[in-house]
Amino acid sequence: MSERAAPFYCPYCGDEDLRPSEEGHGAWECAACNRAFQLKFLGLLARGAQRTDTGGDRI
Repeated sequence: MSERAAPFYCPYCGDEDLRPSEEGHGAWECAACNRAFQLKFLGLLARGAQRTDTGGDRI
């Protein structure tokens, strides 16, 4: 199995100073805003990702 993926930015403040947490698998700590968060992969969607909008303004 491959190594775990690391987040590039804190989801709260956007800073890049992240460190793995001792709280468990997928847990990270942000030194900039002093928050801890956890990432978890839920699985693949059976139907795949589908957009319902066109993604822009109509001209």
